[in-house]
Amino acid sequence: MHNALGFSDLLRLIDDRSTAFRSAIASASSLDLPVPTCPGWTLRDLAWHIGERRQIWAATVAAGPADAKADPEIEPMPEDRDALPAWLEKSTQALLDALTEAGPDRECWVGWTDSQSERTTGAVARHQIQEIAVHTYDAQLTIGEPQPLPEEVAVDGVEEFLLTCNATTSPWPHEPAVLGYTVTEGRSWALWLSEKGARAERLSGPAEADLVAVGTASDIVLTMYGRIDLDALKFEGDVEVLHRLVAWEPA
Repeated sequence: MHNALGFSDLLRLIDDRSTAFRSAIASASSLDLPVPTCPGWTLRDLAWHIGERRQIWAATVAAGPADAKADPEIEPMPEDRDALPAWLEKSTQALLDALTEAGPDRECWVGWTDSQSERTTGAVARHQIQEIAVHTYDAQLTIGEPQPLPEEVAVDGVEEFLLTCNATTSPWPHEPAVLGYTVTEGRSWALWLSEKGARAERLSGPAEADLVAVGTASDIVLTMYGRIDLDALKFEGDVEVLHRLVAWEPA
């Protein structure tokens, strides 16, 4: 399935969401605030995760084809809060530099095998946007200023989640079903569930399925990642299909 966003767009959005994350961190009254959507984590933990993981992904992209993610020496997070934004920015820039150097089509370790997403640096960039965007929402929620995901991030995020996180060749253990997603921004997808596994498809018109979930792209992505309740969406059909999908753990 062709990615609707170009590689330069992916890099731009990684930078944009990373900037928004740093802004939320800088606005916090304390880095010891608990993150409601990441149980057991404080904002300090979340900041460490964002910086550390960008450094790991930068090294993984730079390494090219590999059987495991890179294990680089991580530049530690500064204890001085005033130095934290620069550390976060440097970590993100390392990732952007590695992606720019590699281009979109180079193979590398990606963290998934049994999915419809490619095992390329372009697919890594696409997934990185979603990880950073959702964690930016976490940080904004923590400081009491949650914002919807930007439209182009969220619309692409619905498809990226279906391809990377839902698609599998593991047999669906229930009756065959079709789960549809329609975003109010005007795009639809279907997830086909059968003994052949789960396969996602972008549709040219409204979804016709056993269950159709309807909402803004931001709300759909945030429900996919468990950040907001399912009652943020409207459903047409058998909601049990979605409950079974959420509970499913493919082999």
